[in-house]
Amino acid sequence: MEASFQITLQMVFTVLAGISAQVMAAYFKLPSIVLLLLLGIILGADGIGLLHPHLLGTGLEVIVSLATAIILFEGGLKLDLREMGRVSLSLQLLVTLGTLITLLGGSMAAHWLGEFPWSIAFLYASIVVVTGPTVVGPLLKQINVDRQVATLLEGEGVLIDPVGAILAYVVLDTILNGDADPVNAIMGLILRLGVGSMIGGVGGYLMSWIFKRANFLSFELKNLVVLAVLWGLFTLAQTIRSESGIMTTVVAGAVFANSSVPEERLLRSFKNQLTILSVSVLFILLAADLSIASVLALGWGSLFTVLVLMFVVRPINILLCTWNSNLNWRQKLFLSWVAPRGIVSASVASLFAISLTQRGVNGGDAIKALVFLTIIMTVFCQGLTAGWLVKWLRITSKDATGAVIVGCNPLSLLISRFFQERGESVVMIDTDSQYFAQAEAQNLRVIASSALDAEVLEEAGIASMGTFLAMTNNGEVNFVLAQRAAEEFNPPRVLAVFPRDPQASTSVNSSNSRVNQAFVSDLPIKTWNEYLNDGRVKLGTTTLNEAEFAVQQEHIQEKIRTGVLVPLLLEREERLQVMSVNQDWEVGDRIIYLLYDSRPNLLKRLSGASQSTVLALETLPEVEEVPTAKFSQLSATEASGN
Repeated sequence: MEASFQITLQMVFTVLAGISAQVMAAYFKLPSIVLLLLLGIILGADGIGLLHPHLLGTGLEVIVSLATAIILFEGGLKLDLREMGRVSLSLQLLVTLGTLITLLGGSMAAHWLGEFPWSIAFLYASIVVVTGPTVVGPLLKQINVDRQVATLLEGEGVLIDPVGAILAYVVLDTILNGDADPVNAIMGLILRLGVGSMIGGVGGYLMSWIFKRANFLSFELKNLVVLAVLWGLFTLAQTIRSESGIMTTVVAGAVFANSSVPEERLLRSFKNQLTILSVSVLFILLAADLSIASVLALGWGSLFTVLVLMFVVRPINILLCTWNSNLNWRQKLFLSWVAPRGIVSASVASLFAISLTQRGVNGGDAIKALVFLTIIMTVFCQGLTAGWLVKWLRITSKDATGAVIVGCNPLSLLISRFFQERGESVVMIDTDSQYFAQAEAQNLRVIASSALDAEVLEEAGIASMGTFLAMTNNGEVNFVLAQRAAEEFNPPRVLAVFPRDPQASTSVNSSNSRVNQAFVSDLPIKTWNEYLNDGRVKLGTTTLNEAEFAVQQEHIQEKIRTGVLVPLLLEREERLQVMSVNQDWEVGDRIIYLLYDSRPNLLKRLSGASQSTVLALETLPEVEEVPTAKFSQLSATEASGN
């Protein structure tokens, strides 16, 4: 009874410590793994001695195996095949060529700098080829990096985990059995990956079938059935071929996630909670079991090994694997820096240390210490600086540039011109070819197709664009297009011209709050296109200053209410964005707008204006200089002219 109570205390303390670390991480907005590592070390034998994971005996291996299965399955659930398809080549190279580069570079660094034997050096490198979704996922949520980079890092973390873990087991098996034949090692790796993929694919389909067909089961029971099936598949794969269960869990999650399961959201929520608990428990236990003395005993050579892995091997890896991609140098620099090691590295290193010690092979404790040194350095250095770096490089999702504009008409051509002059990519989509010639004359790319087709949006490059704007003459169609774009591609800014006030229509708000109404409420876009064609508008700009901020806002808002002014774009901190109805204006903002010019067409022709005249951006006295007392009279005159 005494022994069982001690084990109970260990588990209770572990769960309390793990969840406390998660709470503190959420409060201080830090990567949770940072606090989990710190708290685990503090509570371990080298700290206050509250936790002693060795008391769990072989139970620790069981906990590590089953918890890892949950973590990797949840990572598989996050794999969106459509998103991954957009970075497929780079992702494939990272999982294949990148694994090889890290294996070779890490082993050479460990051997020449860390002075490890080649066998132990290769084992270390095989363990640290993985990055880990449990670290990368929460980190990406906090720093809000752009979607291309996030997809690549998440995909790498999930897919490379089973590949790296199985590779490490193959290397360990080679060391323990003394079989140095590379052909056998490669065949062992392929066999484990194949068995795991096959069982995972069938199992994922079975899980999705249960969710779709077993209507007599409650949502809660379905979630538990999936958990039971997951552990069953993991055990089956391990029985058929050792260490193939890791691949099984990832493939099962990916197949399930891409099977269009109706209640998938509920399962994701349940598995996310289990993953948080599993990560918390594993990191606390494994960090508490770490000997600080063994880490310090590694010497400077091991420190330089990790530094080479971070500052030499990883940048070479990213440079070669993304050579022909459309990623810019900022994105590549960020990818080169962010590669924190996570729970899979920690758990595999802990299990390997036990196996090597039991077989009488020297180096078990040293390799565990070196892996944890790698985890600590990458997590602390990269995890704590990633947020600052992504802002400095300006690659947050909010900083994404370029626009996909649905609707090729005079107004959209005008907006496209501004983006184009800023050097930002603009792609227009429309089925009506009336204004295609004008677009092509301005070197604007136009796709003659329907924006309802997801493949067309992918062709337009929506995954890397900062803005999606639907502004055809049909407001209902615009809203539907924007809604689908928000749901399927989630661009940073989604706007549409539609004839409803989102504040007054609960159906619009509830259906998708991501869709913002562009420009002004109930914009008669067809009318303003006619104004542009007839030359009955002026293109104006005004900068909001602190001294006259309230007056300027009132002037512009009054003209908007009377229907003679449409704010098109807002420039803030040298970034251009499409104006939305609910846009909050700040001092220093530069507003670019169209102002209705009520002069008769005959007078315009006599003054030299023509339909083909390109609008010039100017500071208009109608907005900048009119006193408040005369403003209402002027607005009324212009409105009557309209």
